Amino acid sequence: MKTEERQLTEMLHRITPEPPRRVTVEDIAFRLASQAGPGRQPRSRRRPHREPRMRRPSWGPAWAPALAAASVFVLAGASAGIAVLASHHSSSSPGQAARGTTSSLTASPTGTSPAAKGTPIPDAPWQAQLIDHLSLRQDSLTGSGGSLYAFAGQDLVRIDPATAAIAASAPVIPAVLNAPVVLGGKVWVVVQYRAGYALLYGYDPQTLDHVASVTVPAVRQMSTEGQGVLAAGPDGDLYVAAGDSVAVVNPANGAVIRRIQLPVGPASSVAVSPDGSRLYVGITAQSAQTLQLLTYDLTRGGTQVGSSRMSVGVGGSLVATSGGVWGTLGSGMSEWVWFAPGGNLSSASPVTRGAGGGLISLPSVADGAIWIGGTHTLACADPDTGKVRASGTIPADHGTAEYFGSVTYVGGHAYAYYVDTQSGVQGLATLNPPASCSS
Repeated sequence: MKTEERQLTEMLHRITPEPPRRVTVEDIAFRLASQAGPGRQPRSRRRPHREPRMRRPSWGPAWAPALAAASVFVLAGASAGIAVLASHHSSSSPGQAARGTTSSLTASPTGTSPAAKGTPIPDAPWQAQLIDHLSLRQDSLTGSGGSLYAFAGQDLVRIDPATAAIAASAPVIPAVLNAPVVLGGKVWVVVQYRAGYALLYGYDPQTLDHVASVTVPAVRQMSTEGQGVLAAGPDGDLYVAAGDSVAVVNPANGAVIRRIQLPVGPASSVAVSPDGSRLYVGITAQSAQTLQLLTYDLTRGGTQVGSSRMSVGVGGSLVATSGGVWGTLGSGMSEWVWFAPGGNLSSASPVTRGAGGGLISLPSVADGAIWIGGTHTLACADPDTGKVRASGTIPADHGTAEYFGSVTYVGGHAYAYYVDTQSGVQGLATLNPPASCSS
């Protein structure tokens, strides 16, 4: 480790020490892999689902002042929920959520609809209430129309927000970290992502019947670091990271409309700006632990207009907003969420601290804001500037991390996924964020 990296690490731990850990990362991953829903197997027979661990980033000198400032920035306003039977953290659940997928890009629909009533969560900000005990995969929760969608164990599920019950399910094991994408009257899932092609399944948004299959051939080798390889464009097309190209797919008939060739590859993540003018492509180099971000102007036929790099360890999925690109960097107990104005990584800066203890934290877009969860704070930020609008401290269970993430909106209500790694309790929570989050 370089001297400056060691000094930064020591400084961060002095300023923002981690809470005492009562369980190991392996213990957490094991419990998160257990399923609390139907079809759960005994722990002795079920191996935990493990995603690749993010490695420690090579913090550059330009990041040191920003990280130091961010580490002492006290966030104040947050979210998410845990079941309380008699008193806070007195109950336990037999399962935990498996590590999951990427962020939700669904904005809230117009109008409101009833939300299920839940149990208030002591010490949780934003009046968080637990409304069920579903065991979901992290960062898989997304909302569209009047439904919530997520991965629960080996199933894609549709959740009714009014009752918090699973209204429909379909057996599917996603191949990469990618939340369900709702587009063209179907719910899309990446079920295979291997050398040569990507296989997408489309499901009916109400019944979750399998109604479509799309095979997207790749150009040369596909990325082994793929996360967030499927994105929905405002033009109604799907964008798929397919080797040394990005394939644009018509969801109505599954045809590849065109390809955007990359000068280097393979692509590991894709994101499209809300106005459809920009395509952002992430290329993660595992050996070099760097992220290269390519920017394309879709109004000019996919002309490349930008390229930049950043040392990030192993980066996560990209999220595009009107102001630029969001992503994650770091490893273990030192994960951060960054914002790159205009998609220029040389101008990127950390926004807030993310998850720790082997958990993951990916930003999501909902109700006109960026939402960042994790094990330290839950925050909403301005999608244009990256400035935090409101935030709050996530409570700890006897010094052990609690987790909130995957914030999304349905029917005018905010929802998030919650996990207490100490007690094993997890589930879907409702939130009441401050008005500043949607300003």
